[in-house]
Amino acid sequence: MKKYTYILLVAIGITSCKTEVKQRDGKLQIVTTTTMITDMVEHIGGDAVVVNGLMGSGVDPHLYKASESVVSKLFNADVIIYNGLHLEGKLEDVFEKLRKQQKKTIAISDAIDKKGLISSEYFASNYDPHIWFHIDYWKQATQFVIDELKKLDPDNAATFEKNGQAYIANLTNLATEISQKIETLPVEKRILVTAHDAFNYFGKLHNFEVVGLQGLSTATEAGVQDVQRLASFIIEKKVKAIFVESSVPRRTVEALQASVQASGHEVAIGGTLYSDALGDAGTEEGTYIGMYIYNVKTIVEALK
Repeated sequence: MKKYTYILLVAIGITSCKTEVKQRDGKLQIVTTTTMITDMVEHIGGDAVVVNGLMGSGVDPHLYKASESVVSKLFNADVIIYNGLHLEGKLEDVFEKLRKQQKKTIAISDAIDKKGLISSEYFASNYDPHIWFHIDYWKQATQFVIDELKKLDPDNAATFEKNGQAYIANLTNLATEISQKIETLPVEKRILVTAHDAFNYFGKLHNFEVVGLQGLSTATEAGVQDVQRLASFIIEKKVKAIFVESSVPRRTVEALQASVQASGHEVAIGGTLYSDALGDAGTEEGTYIGMYIYNVKTIVEALK
């Protein structure tokens, strides 16, 4: 952590911090980390809250660092809502220090039964943190946030419940739409090769074999042997297309494509998928539901 961030955290430690949640202008001031969480909380809170999302489109949460302004936003919030499971690994020290100062933090992954999580040796939590790609888990996380916000702001509990249930209903409709689209793709063609293993929960839900070039965390880079090994897999399985991710440099997948072609085989780049961040604000892909629909259409059309 940078020196100025450490100094600011020391200052926070000196500052007295009350345990109860404060509200300014009658609205909870909420800081969220990833774009997926920001979208969820905005749907639940509506006009009753102010949501300040730290990460924007194309931002990789694995590598996101706490600047002085970020720490200031976190400290001034009434509540912080984040993914957990060490997705925001470089913010963990900040979260811990804020919790010691009685700052309210909510990790949405706490909503998910550990038995349903995918094990991972790449994270300190020992679990794959990319839970948003399992729609059932995202519904559970949504209900968890609804319940937590109702506790923090009872005056707006009815609003949170109404908005949240409407969002959950939309997620249920999303699951139906997505399943129908995926059913058009034969099971033997459901092999998803991407820049890193962000899609294992997607694979678990929709019966895809998922293989990532960089593993679960983009903090680790793929080496020559990783590229060669995956190129052999693509050739053996006759994979038609591989995919770039919006938050991971394109060159990693292009290197994989070149390795396959050097062996006399062809594999297309099937498009860019949104993995650790949504698309641009104001677009369909800038919402969780729009992102999911876009990803599935891109995957199915490229692999057919």
